Amino acid sequence: MWRAAMPFASCALALAAAWPGMAAAVPAPAYGAEQLSTLINAYRIAPGSCMGRPAAPVDALAPHPALAQVRIGPATFIETALERVGYAAERADSISVTGPDTPAEAMEVLQQKYCRTLLDSRFSAVGSYRDGKEWTVILARPAPPLPSESFPDWNEAGKAILAGVNAARASARTCGTEHFAPAPPVSWNPRLGEAALGHSRDMAARRYFSHRAKDGSQPADRAARAGYAWQRVGENIAFGQSTPDEAVAGWLDSPGHCANIMNPSFTEMGAAYGIVAEKRSGLVYWTQVFGRPR
Repeated sequence: MWRAAMPFASCALALAAAWPGMAAAVPAPAYGAEQLSTLINAYRIAPGSCMGRPAAPVDALAPHPALAQVRIGPATFIETALERVGYAAERADSISVTGPDTPAEAMEVLQQKYCRTLLDSRFSAVGSYRDGKEWTVILARPAPPLPSESFPDWNEAGKAILAGVNAARASARTCGTEHFAPAPPVSWNPRLGEAALGHSRDMAARRYFSHRAKDGSQPADRAARAGYAWQRVGENIAFGQSTPDEAVAGWLDSPGHCANIMNPSFTEMGAAYGIVAEKRSGLVYWTQVFGRPR
């Protein structure tokens, strides 16, 4: 019933919603990696085509040394890898190919397989590294600073999420393959808000992303602990989005989270966020708890 979502993804790996992972910083990129970043920028400025269709040029990417120091391996949590080298990303992606001997050959394969990613205008920075015959490119957009006005009181942010949810419920919507009729609005419940706040802050403080908290509690446990006598409970979580609107949009784009939002069985809701203490990370954890009281 509860779902997880996150904006970070990797074209090179199949990463689940709550990724276990490890990552290690590596020495300076092997010979040819910097040339690969240069070739990527040349392609962005004059792409010609992508997947057999004409492609519009996009801005060049700024090479960033920290991005070249990240190694992406099996089950890597890309956000953790970036944080370990001190790079705070609002959006990040990695792509890799194995086999080419030269930057030009690597670029040819990357262009064939990942031209859409290479031409994504949402990225503004790049770093590349080479490990033998494996070439990896990290594309990113740095996280914005965290001024206090960007992150209002958690109640205010939670009620902004409530408004977005009720706007979505007001219209029929298809979540994946499941169609939902318009649903009645949900009302704000402060106990569910407290449950959401506690979980968001716990995830941010202890650096994990899961519906199961480090103390073993699940969403229903946390709702009950906050004093909510429930008949039904659901939870959506997310991290990395900068605003309540972005969090709601991300959930609506995911069938499972969308289904929670549109579920007519839920009548109440609470939501909140928690921010990682290390401001360089720029990470915000969001929790949305739905309920139906007894």
